[in-house]
Parts: sequence; C-alpha cells; structure tokens
Amino acid sequence: MTQIIVLFGGRGNERHVSVASAQNVIRTIPDVLCWFWSPSGAIHDVAAGDLLAHQRPFELDYVPARPAIWPTLEQALDTLPVEDPLFLLALHGGEGEDGTVQAALERRGIPFTGSGSNASANAFDKGKAKEIVRKAGVRMADSIEIPKTDGTHVTEALKTLLARSERAVLKPLADGSSRGLYFVNRGDDLPAIAGQVAAIGVPYLAEQFIAGRELTVAVIEEEGRLRALPCLEIETDPGHVFDYAGKYLGTGTREICPANIPADVAADAQRVAVAAHSALGCDGYSRTDLVMAADGVYFLETNTLPGLTSSSLVPQQLAAAGISFEHFLHEQLALAVRRGGGPRAKPRRLTQPAGYSTKSAVTKQ
Repeated sequence: MTQIIVLFGGRGNERHVSVASAQNVIRTIPDVLCWFWSPSGAIHDVAAGDLLAHQRPFELDYVPARPAIWPTLEQALDTLPVEDPLFLLALHGGEGEDGTVQAALERRGIPFTGSGSNASANAFDKGKAKEIVRKAGVRMADSIEIPKTDGTHVTEALKTLLARSERAVLKPLADGSSRGLYFVNRGDDLPAIAGQVAAIGVPYLAEQFIAGRELTVAVIEEEGRLRALPCLEIETDPGHVFDYAGKYLGTGTREICPANIPADVAADAQRVAVAAHSALGCDGYSRTDLVMAADGVYFLETNTLPGLTSSSLVPQQLAAAGISFEHFLHEQLALAVRRGGGPRAKPRRLTQPAGYSTKSAVTKQ
C-alpha cells in the first residue's frame, strides 16, 4: 500500500513557509505521515495534530513535540519504515528546492512530487535559469552575477546597471527572493548597500529593474499536457515591496486573481510561463514570476516548489481556474506514482496504469 509522506521544514530560510504549506496540505489530505526536517538536519516524525496546533508559522519556529528519529535525511531515507513510500514535498528554498533532496530520492528510486533534481537545480540558480529560458526567446532584464566576495564587485555591478537604468534589484543568486532583497536607485549610497550584501556571504544577482505590473503564472501538468493557470497580479502600496512581509504577512500588498489585464497580455504571460516551465524541464507544477512592462512581458524567475499555504499564490490561481486544492494534490501524487522515482523526463502523454486509481494510491484504506 502506498504511504504518503509529507516532508517539510528544512535548513534554509524558507522553512517557516514550508511549515505553513504542510499545514495546508494535511488539512486537505489526511492519513499521511508528517516528517519535519529540522534546522539541525534531523528528521522528526510528527503528529498531524501537533503540526496543526502550531500558530503563526510565518513568524515563529516550529518545535516538534517528539524527539528526532533520524539524525539526517539521508539516514531516514535509507531506513524508511514503509515499503511503498511516496513523498509529497512541501519544502521551499535551500536544499529542498535546489535539487539536493530530489537527487537523494532519485538515487533510491523513491517517487516524489514536483520537478526532478536537474530542473530544480537549474531553476534555483537564477543566472542559469535566465540563460536557459532566454534561449526559448523570452524577454528578460539585463543582469550581472556577483560572486560571494567583498563589496567591490557589488558596487561595480550596480554602477554598470544604473548607468543604463534608473533602478536595480539585488537578489540572492540561488535562494528565494523574499529575503535578502534590495532595491537600489541612482544616487543611493552604493558602498553602504554593497557592504550589507557582502556581509550576507552568498552569491547575488544584480538585475535591471523593469517598471511595470508584477504578475505570476502557475503552470500545472494534467493528462500529460501543460496548462497555464489564470494570471495573478501583485499590487504594492507606495514605499512597499513584495518581500517576505508583503508576501506572507500581508504588509502593503494585495493579490488580484485573475489579474485585471488585457486578454492578449494575459495570454502572453501564460505563454512565457509555459515556455519557462518547458525550457527548464520542470515537472508537475511551477510558478513563474513576470513583469508586464510597456514593451511586453519580462521573465524574472521560476519556482519549482512554490508555496502551498492557504494564502499562497498557486492555490489562489487554482481556485480562479475552478480546480480544488484537493484535486490538485491528488493529481500531483498520481503523476509522481506514474513517473516513479528515477530522473524525470519532459512532459509527455501519460496513461493510467491498469488497475490504478488516484484514490487508492494516495489514501490509506
């Protein structure tokens, strides 16, 4: 019998969002195992009630009531207590989204939801993702990769971009953009900003700021074909940006779905999202962030494991498309079962295995 294991938490800075996603998932599909990957790297088998009782997940660390069972995720995977595991990944950022966890599951032939290790790694590295998606003929902003070094490189990159544009954006090269995000204007104190960025100690991407309306488009795979969901627009109040507080605490932002934009622009945004999903080799689902500028739609980045919280963008787009969150989760689990645990192939026409039913595969009888 297939046993679903919801894996959440992780050692990255998006683990709070991961906890909230796991809460939303287990409210929707009960009778699953819940594994919390703690910041120390240990794995805790947690009770659903314990997880659901945790309040303010975006702000407060989740501390499981039970002690860890395994010291590492690798050991947990090597000593799985079930014969037919199926992982529903509720991880975001870090090793959960950069292909590390996906590769560990692939090596063991364990099926899981979402993209495989190669697509995850390529999408997570914003510079590499832009290089791949650009070949699909997608418009995007100028950018410069900044190595993990002193602030001199940051300052020079900003000078180069600000010579061509009045504003630039600094974002971690290989991490979520909700944290460590800087908007820089001409005339700002560049050495001071560069010092702050250098102190973070990770590679960055300096990018030309494209003025326009912020859009995001989820792409899901259904019946072997890709479907772009309705566009969602993110509005920000003056003086605010769509950072962690705006995205998860509702500070100075509003999310409108479907976006109130012309039909031809919406179609172009959906086309770009599908092109990015395909070019990167994503599986199951993804979410691509875009800007609707005066001269067209610009690609920003693609998330291979976007948030699944009750207020996240993908669930909002599913609702706008008339797709229940429960149906979406069951479809993702069914895709994972059909694909198995090996390296992922590009989307194709999928057929239902003989005797297979989504309900029996994903629900304990």
